Amino acid sequence: MSVLSHLDKLARDLNIAENEAFKINRSLTTLESRIDRYFVNDVKQRFRFGSSVRKTMLPRIADQTSDVDYMVVFDNSNNYKPQTFMTKLKNFATTYYGSSEIYQSSPTIVLELEHIKFELVPSYKSGIGFYIPAPRTAYTDWLYSDPTGFNADVDSANINTKFLMKPSIRLIKYWNARNGIYSSYELEKTVIGTQYSYCNNVKEYFFLAVNLLPTYGLTETNKRKVEGFKLKINEIKNNERNGLLLTAENEIKSLLPSIN
Repeated sequence: MSVLSHLDKLARDLNIAENEAFKINRSLTTLESRIDRYFVNDVKQRFRFGSSVRKTMLPRIADQTSDVDYMVVFDNSNNYKPQTFMTKLKNFATTYYGSSEIYQSSPTIVLELEHIKFELVPSYKSGIGFYIPAPRTAYTDWLYSDPTGFNADVDSANINTKFLMKPSIRLIKYWNARNGIYSSYELEKTVIGTQYSYCNNVKEYFFLAVNLLPTYGLTETNKRKVEGFKLKINEIKNNERNGLLLTAENEIKSLLPSIN
């Protein structure tokens, strides 16, 4: 096995397996029916969004924090503040999932089941746009959101890279899951925003994306982790160039171990 073949196999293994996808979809169907039953006419729309839709979400075996983002669109004709809907969602979750772990993690209500975590995001629609709770640091209660727009950006980048972008994203997210540095969304934005030239396989896309990871705004500890990651990738590249193929292979396996 080479560095390339290891990364190829790992990127495939980081796809959600059929049995895990079945469990998630079954739980999602139950969640939707319970939302409809509990809220009746108060909820105007509800849908999954985020990395689980883009096919860049990691399986739980690779990332214990993997979650499904789920938007619940309320009627907000009375101009309620976000906490009103956060409380409604928490009461809903407690009613139907009392034995599960349920907690507020602004701006979401987190529902942790045995095999998956749902992040329920309250929102309302005005015109063609959705509004979600603003972070505490913002000077407003609600922020405009385009929950599906980024999907098109990722899909376009994937097509333009001959379907090697999503595998590369999953590889970097796997490293990030083991180190806890970037948010999943920001990491995906960084990777698809990279200018790729003369890349022909997942290894080359992955290596280039790693070397362009930003360190601005990170803590000193996390900066060292990212710089160490870059140095290790450059060592692997140098070992390959110098014919030390087994050394390079062992290094990449240590950095990104197999999950199967």
